[in-house]
Amino acid sequence: MTIGIMEVNLVDAHGLTNFDFLNNIDPYVLVQYRSQEHKSTIAKGQGNNPKWNEKFNFRVEYPGADEQPTLVIKIMDHDTFSADDYIGQTKIFLKEVLELGVENGTSELRPQKYRVVDSSQSFRGDIRVGITFTPRVETETYAQELGGWKQSQW
Repeated sequence: MTIGIMEVNLVDAHGLTNFDFLNNIDPYVLVQYRSQEHKSTIAKGQGNNPKWNEKFNFRVEYPGADEQPTLVIKIMDHDTFSADDYIGQTKIFLKEVLELGVENGTSELRPQKYRVVDSSQSFRGDIRVGITFTPRVETETYAQELGGWKQSQW
């Protein structure tokens, strides 16, 4: 099993559906990988075409328990006086990018557009995301940091 770091580059979104008829939407993103989750900043006042340019790191074990590791990206609309609205989501299948990272020492999926769909599979816009996976190389120093035996220099 290989353990590494997956960096998710959340760039922007275009053409998001506005459910908030009285105001512009204030979108944010929940990025989920297995039991790990990160939340982006709220793109206040940016409406249907928000820009985030944020990066999130996830700890990845490959191969893991599931056959097809998946990154889930949910787009929400922040509301001040009521519950936040669900706009839609996209799923990015990671098996190939993780396999290439294990084989080559690193792999990158440059930022590209993914379709955002709601629970009825209706199109709600596009989101642009990039992914980098780098396996962690275990060195002697790293093993010592984890409680391995270290010989005294005296």
